[in-house]
Amino acid sequence: MSETKTALVTGANKGIGYEIAGGLGALGYRVAVGAREQTRRERAVERLRAAGVDAFGVALEVTIDRSVAEAAALVEQRLGRLDVLVNNAGISGETGPGWGQDPTTLDLDVVRTVVETNVIGVIRVTNAMLPLLRRSASPRIVNVSSSVGSLTRQSDPDIEVGPVMAAYAPSKSFLNALTVQYARRLDDTNILVNAACPGLVATDFTGFQGPRTPRQGAATAIRLATLADGGPTGGFFEDAGAIPW
Repeated sequence: MSETKTALVTGANKGIGYEIAGGLGALGYRVAVGAREQTRRERAVERLRAAGVDAFGVALEVTIDRSVAEAAALVEQRLGRLDVLVNNAGISGETGPGWGQDPTTLDLDVVRTVVETNVIGVIRVTNAMLPLLRRSASPRIVNVSSSVGSLTRQSDPDIEVGPVMAAYAPSKSFLNALTVQYARRLDDTNILVNAACPGLVATDFTGFQGPRTPRQGAATAIRLATLADGGPTGGFFEDAGAIPW
């Protein structure tokens, strides 16, 4: 089996996901660029290859069983195993004035849609890729979360946490809790599972509002994806270190 390390990044056609793919590629990983939209996926792969990254595209819609199963089959065919899985694909869901989601008026379909992508999609992809991760000597799973998933920060009146987002923020709390459960279940293996907060990054996801660049936002996920054996698992991290739950 090739000694070249391998990675799959979901939602890797743009923004933070693209920079995670590029960062891992710069470290010598062969990167599968997971994205649902063909044209954007192909353009991302072209850009990565032009930058010297060994990359290829994987059609991947995280909310569809068949798409995820086909993606796993393609990754197995092309890579043989998986050293890193970065669950980056995510959505905010429909928002109202001020980029908010008022829990007292929230359309339940918005909640369902957000959870389907941000949580159930992560379960679907992770479980499909686990057999390939188990073939790795040092497998890593990184779930891209957000500080708005921290109940500690959200409930502290002295911390500025932005608008009320009653679908998106709880979906990240759910994702953080899920990260812990995977870490507990896989504690007797060499798989490390952690959640990464990119910070407020200027991408189309945020309306290009935020002090951080996509490359800066990718840094913590890349660090967690390349942890040495014996590193932390079941944690929630940002650039400055662990985030309170």
